[in-house]
Amino acid sequence: MTQGILSEILDYANRANPYPLYEELRKTPVFHDGSGPYVISTYYEIQSLLHDPRLSSDTRNLAATAKDPLAEGAEEEAAALPPSFLKLDPPEHDRLRRMTNRPFGPPHSPRRVDGMRDDLRSIVTGLIDNLGDPGSIDLVDQFAYPFPVTMICRLLGVPHEDEPRFHVWADILAASLDPDPDADPAARQRKTHDSRMELGMYLAGLIEERRKQPGDDMLSQLATGHGQDESMSTMELLSTAALLLIAGHETTVNLITNGMLTLLRNPDVLERLRRDPALAAPLVEELLRFEPPVQLLPQRTPLVDIEVRGITIPKGSSMWLILASGNRDPQRFENPDRFDPDRPDIQHLGLGSGIHSCFGAPLARLEAQLALTELARRLHNPRLLEDPPPYRQNAVLRGPRHLRIACDEVRA
Repeated sequence: MTQGILSEILDYANRANPYPLYEELRKTPVFHDGSGPYVISTYYEIQSLLHDPRLSSDTRNLAATAKDPLAEGAEEEAAALPPSFLKLDPPEHDRLRRMTNRPFGPPHSPRRVDGMRDDLRSIVTGLIDNLGDPGSIDLVDQFAYPFPVTMICRLLGVPHEDEPRFHVWADILAASLDPDPDADPAARQRKTHDSRMELGMYLAGLIEERRKQPGDDMLSQLATGHGQDESMSTMELLSTAALLLIAGHETTVNLITNGMLTLLRNPDVLERLRRDPALAAPLVEELLRFEPPVQLLPQRTPLVDIEVRGITIPKGSSMWLILASGNRDPQRFENPDRFDPDRPDIQHLGLGSGIHSCFGAPLARLEAQLALTELARRLHNPRLLEDPPPYRQNAVLRGPRHLRIACDEVRA
């Protein structure tokens, strides 16, 4: 194993197909080059660590000497806000996640996600209706990007007339997650900071409005909710709303785009989906295994010395869990490099596992199922204009930046 395999994984030249690198990495299930993070690449070890209370997601537990090439600049990313529950450990994590879940899912709001089905379908229909020239479609810009952010606006209760502003903030903040070697770092940082501040001020105003006049949206319920955990502070609410916007948006964009790319490369499966919409649910699960939108979880830290596969990982070390590698581990999945929506027992790592499993998983699944089913049904003879497409710079949130396709017609 070359010591430079981590830089190869981060190298944009390998973004279109990192899977051969993961295969090489699995030969050393716990990889450490002597100075960087400890990298875990095999399914059973990742699954175990995701449920291990000795592993922290709070970067404050990282030793000062620990080196992580993905940690640089992460601190300033949300310096104006307290950490979201994504970056906290119990009991604070549990309190904030429990409060956020109350208006979002079972047991308090069991029909919240399913009740969005009609809204989701109308957004999908409107976007496909407006794709324009069937000979030149950018599925990212024209469909996969606007779809989830529109849905998050509806979920939070952002007034319809303010949705365009939200789209602008979401685009800028999403772009800030990707490295950009050609940009002026100071100008880029200033633009991101300004967008964060504008979004924060807008949400703060909306929260105050909802406290005075609550609606049936999620922001109203978070702003006025009381229970065993009291209520969220305004800063905690802002942090949580920003998390829902960014995390909810990014995961779904990549899931839909990776999904359509995979279907266009597997036209027999695309045709099956067109004829049988019931295939959508198992197909999305296999997509989450085969091309997960989140490739790896960086910035995990052991709170004590822990042993993995006979290797002692010291307290305070930086750890990476390579979810996408675990999903292709032949020790867990037969023919792991084959896309097979009929695969039995798809217990993938595509949405994480344990206490930090993807909070928005039910909504992301439904969004992807509806989006891919409607695209398969309405695009007649779709085909790729570019393969591989240009990818985002980001090695963690992996997906095409553009997906240029053509079709003979967009069916009514």
